[in-house]
Amino acid sequence: MDKDTLLKGESKTLEFKAALSDSYLKTVVAFANTDGGRLVFGIDDKTRKIVGVDKDEVFKIMDSIANAVSDACQPKIIPDIAFETIEDKTVVTVDIAAGFNRPYMLKSGGLDKGVYVRSGATSRPADLEQIREMMLDGSNQSWDEQICRDYTLTDRAVKRLCTDINKYRAEKDGKKAPKATKESLIGWGVLKQDGAEILPTNAFALLADNPFRQAKIQCAVFKGTDKVFFLDRKEYEGSLYNLLEDAYQYVLRNIRMGAIIEGLIRQDKFELPPAAIREMICNAICHRSYMDEGMIQVSVFDDRLEVSSPGALCRGLTLKDALKGRSKPRNKVIADVFSRMGIIEKWGTGLQRIVDLAKQEGLKEPVFENNDSFFRAILYRGKEETTSKTTAKTTAKTTAKTTAIILDALSDNPNITLKELASMTGLSVDGVRWNLSKLKEENKIERIGGNRSGHWVVKDKGE
Repeated sequence: MDKDTLLKGESKTLEFKAALSDSYLKTVVAFANTDGGRLVFGIDDKTRKIVGVDKDEVFKIMDSIANAVSDACQPKIIPDIAFETIEDKTVVTVDIAAGFNRPYMLKSGGLDKGVYVRSGATSRPADLEQIREMMLDGSNQSWDEQICRDYTLTDRAVKRLCTDINKYRAEKDGKKAPKATKESLIGWGVLKQDGAEILPTNAFALLADNPFRQAKIQCAVFKGTDKVFFLDRKEYEGSLYNLLEDAYQYVLRNIRMGAIIEGLIRQDKFELPPAAIREMICNAICHRSYMDEGMIQVSVFDDRLEVSSPGALCRGLTLKDALKGRSKPRNKVIADVFSRMGIIEKWGTGLQRIVDLAKQEGLKEPVFENNDSFFRAILYRGKEETTSKTTAKTTAKTTAKTTAIILDALSDNPNITLKELASMTGLSVDGVRWNLSKLKEENKIERIGGNRSGHWVVKDKGE
């Protein structure tokens, strides 16, 4: 162990002990249940002073540790025990790898009181949700592929989900995209066949009509830079892909949009890259822990956008690895379906894509926080003024001309598509969505039916 590591002190993967004590076994279990780690005997954990162990007792101490871990822990944990010299003093190191047969526990406490996890530089008892998730992970399963026992499967729900998936795939691949069917859902693990019976998984319930209380998204706009004063807040529920659209549109409605004029061409432009916003929300939906009772929170502050989701990165996946493109989806079935729908472009590239998009816009580098209980992505807002070659700054309100074009188009064709509106107005598809959202808020239009199968009704065309 080098001096720099010692000076940094204890961490999620490092703990010091001045001498042997029963408490170190909790740390052994916690390391095995989390991301692995190292115990060092012979260093005072409070002063970081190297006190060493008796050189004549080194091998006896090493044998004692090996025997104690073997006798007290279940399933079996095999530590890598060694000794080294630091500043002429002997210390004993115990390396514990992240285990594959979680949950690990102290036999004396069992599942109820013997399971520990690492939280920062401390080892604490695991809660029920963590234990349940460890049990699934230990059997190489995910929560979303489990049978949803309290959900009643109907042909109508299956047909509606297949229709929505097909519409997404058609937009991505055109007519070449194969049609999703009930058999497809079985093949993808969204539905499971048990003899003659077809059973819904948690993924199906989430993708269909989402009955789970925790699987909502809370959105809010705050005054200033902290969560003290609300300016606006919404709570969205429904199928996961509709949640994505709702939260995404909420952010677009509550950030600034300007127009850049280059030559004779007008281009609408949001202060934050829409693709990065969408990626942040999509990542939260795909990778959150649905066993946690918390909800995804999308928060707009004066200086930043935050998207927080329950559950840290999956065990064994560090933030550094995630930024390099390594992927380990917590919800395998949902991530697979989102990929087939074209919502996820490529697994493992989400975080780096957010960084790249922010960099292209000249924004401050995004920040990602991987806490023990949540993951947070932060995208910083830029200045209100733009500095493009020729710039025309607009307000968040739709122009009278654009409003008139949209209202006339909806009156003439209630089933008009976003792409058609974009062509008529000269806006991007995101710009059209933003304008439609503002018109709905002003009670000038109403959407009857779903996002993909409904139609528009014009309630007030104004003057």
